[in-house]
Amino acid sequence: QVQLVESGGGLVQAGGSLRLACATSARTFSRYTIGWFRQAPGKEREFVAAITWNDGSTYYGDPVKGRFTISRDNAKNTVYLQMNSLKPEDTAVYYCNAAQNWGQGTQVTVSS
Repeated sequence: QVQLVESGGGLVQAGGSLRLACATSARTFSRYTIGWFRQAPGKEREFVAAITWNDGSTYYGDPVKGRFTISRDNAKNTVYLQMNSLKPEDTAVYYCNAAQNWGQGTQVTVSS
């Protein structure tokens, strides 16, 4: 069973930064690509970023390229999403995903 626990969301002004964390088990961390998705009110869930389990390759959705960075801490079985230069349109619930399993989500609100 894959369990994912997100943390780090909050309220920030435009131009600010936040770092999200997705903690999981060692088994999940070592076997699956872990991704971040987000869903804003009234919109479909969209891909944000992902990092592979084997070589740590990273992938980003176009809206966040150059502003967000995904990384992993092997000792803590945790994937991070560093979000810089935040915009109001980044406001959404952010979800962690692995092996088609979802965490509970963490709210990110960016004020203008």
